[in-house]
Amino acid sequence: MAMVGRLRSGLHLLRRISAADRSVSPKSLLSASFTNSEFSRTYASAPPAKEQKVKVPLTMFGVSGNYASALYIAAVKANVLDKVESELLTLVEASKKSPTFSQFMKDVSVSKDSRVKAITDICEQAKFADITKNFFLVTAESGRLGHIERISQRFSELTMAHRGEVKTIVTSVIPLPPDEEKELKETLQDILGQGKKVLVEQKIDPNILGGLIVEFSQKVFDMSIRTRARQMERFLRQPINLDGK
Repeated sequence: MAMVGRLRSGLHLLRRISAADRSVSPKSLLSASFTNSEFSRTYASAPPAKEQKVKVPLTMFGVSGNYASALYIAAVKANVLDKVESELLTLVEASKKSPTFSQFMKDVSVSKDSRVKAITDICEQAKFADITKNFFLVTAESGRLGHIERISQRFSELTMAHRGEVKTIVTSVIPLPPDEEKELKETLQDILGQGKKVLVEQKIDPNILGGLIVEFSQKVFDMSIRTRARQMERFLRQPINLDGK
């Protein structure tokens, strides 16, 4: 009962923190365009009759972010977003299950021709969509097959945002009771507003001692007893001015 009480206290604290945080304006949407020669190849097999402008729902940075954004734009234009996401995850899972394939993906000493031939054969056997196949060929030619897993993660972030889904990671000492999980979802739904779907992933970590750590939308609300204890320790270690000056 004491543990459940601490969880409930954490939910109330989350509401107060989030209410104060709402004054922060959200990041503007990024309308992605690429001029880098690595993106000169279109992921679509044929250009559309009329150019469709697509906005990326999240601002992405770095190599993996650029590749994920370019793939997202091409997939949305071709209306194959879910299929491309599934095929991307299929290749990532295959690399995790096969140490040999995983090593091949990461080995930069493999010649470009060998990389391209192997990826072409894999895509044809798996009957991947043209956009997925062309994307893998671009990464093979540029020697970035080792980035596929990270690109896949960033791409999934974009597809979730596209569907209005918000992944929330909740860390606690014990699994959240059903009523507490329901209350947490309702709290997050209130914070995020209508049109968003909250997806909760629970993690168990006895080291936080109690309370909750809630992570979503690049924000972290740390209401764990461990953090509170550390804050109290730092406060107690501060020198006391006995002179009152």
